[in-house]
Amino acid sequence: MIVNKPAAETHIWKIVTVVFFGPFLSILSATTVNVSLSTLGHDLGAPLGTIQWVASGYLLALALMLPLTGWMVDRFGAKRMYLGCFAAFTLASTLCGFAQTAPQMISFRILQGMAGGLIAPMAQMMTARHAGENMARVMGYVGFPVMLAPIMGPVVAGAILEHASWHWIFFINAPFGVLAIAVAALLLPNDEELNPRPLDLIGFFLISPGLVLVLEGVQAMTTGGGALRGAEIIAGLCLVGAFIWRSQKLGKAALVDLRLFARRTFAVAASAQFLANAGSFSGQLILPLYYLTARGIGPTATGLLILPLGVGMAVSLPMMGRVVGWFGARRTAAGGTTLAFLGTLPFVFFGQEWPLWFLVVTLFVRGLGLGAIGVPSLSMAYSSLPKSELANATTAVNIVQRLGGPIGTVSLALLFQHLLIQSQGIAFSATFALLCAMHLMCALVVLMLPKTA
Repeated sequence: MIVNKPAAETHIWKIVTVVFFGPFLSILSATTVNVSLSTLGHDLGAPLGTIQWVASGYLLALALMLPLTGWMVDRFGAKRMYLGCFAAFTLASTLCGFAQTAPQMISFRILQGMAGGLIAPMAQMMTARHAGENMARVMGYVGFPVMLAPIMGPVVAGAILEHASWHWIFFINAPFGVLAIAVAALLLPNDEELNPRPLDLIGFFLISPGLVLVLEGVQAMTTGGGALRGAEIIAGLCLVGAFIWRSQKLGKAALVDLRLFARRTFAVAASAQFLANAGSFSGQLILPLYYLTARGIGPTATGLLILPLGVGMAVSLPMMGRVVGWFGARRTAAGGTTLAFLGTLPFVFFGQEWPLWFLVVTLFVRGLGLGAIGVPSLSMAYSSLPKSELANATTAVNIVQRLGGPIGTVSLALLFQHLLIQSQGIAFSATFALLCAMHLMCALVVLMLPKTA
């Protein structure tokens, strides 16, 4: 059978265009809510300790449902699941806008997280199945909304809170959600032959609570309760360990087939995703703190000074297909980690008060590098597998990615808090040095990828 290449490329770009909106809206919702927590707490009459669950509940609900992604796709099909999750996300967003109390808001946000958290993995998996030789190029565009949404989130939230009520942070998802669902129903390809398998219920009750305990414990480490949080993390790790031990015995019957990690390319690529996320999210913690406290710059100006980081990522992501074609995935990812390292290094020298224009250029370089790490390694992970294993692989990679961000962020936060007792200069220098070390570790990992891809 002869495949018309232009028609095949048109087919995949239809998919990329459609699935852009799902990850964008779900991640935008998370970042806009983070900015508006104080407003929500005031209007709903809830203290910060309660209202912060509007943000935390969303992320933990995502972690709870994430291990089910592969099983759901195999059983119900990717298109059905994508449409169902998007519809549930849109409905939950609308309910959040109508919430009258903090418990109502937290409950609706958990529902929103359970649905919205699965949208990005679904988008990845659908595009990977149809990308073919365009894998790196396609993944670059799929990763674009994931990078764009956190940049636009604070801007959108600020505009809404200045000109309207907080309710519109949630209501704004409704018209875009309905439109995106209609377009997806028309343009997404119908599901191929399904591969239903029994649900590994025991595995689900091990891995999902385990991930939730680990993530919640790690994220809460910086707020105190060290012994309690430590016990929470240990309990979560025990559950995850039990899942790993059991899954190795079950093989394909497990909720997530961990034999994927026995394949060198996939294991190395997944490790690179973990370290790339750790470095990216950690920087989002320490960079604003540097401008606000060390340089005494106001919040609005700080946001503008950090914006070049996002611009750098937005510039590099669409170029990934072409760059990988020129240099190969391994060299591209290694070059990305090098740029991320060089874009972070000046901040280590805290005693040198760099001019702001130089730091703007530095962060743009860092953004270029961060955008060039994830896509090449992710495309190699997916390209090394048959289509039948992509649903399972998407679940595994996304679990590893989700763990990288909070673990890296908390590592930096704890180091900063510990050294801040001695001096601000030592704390910032050592924390940025640890961030540089994360990028160097990522460079060593990506150099283990095959030369031929």
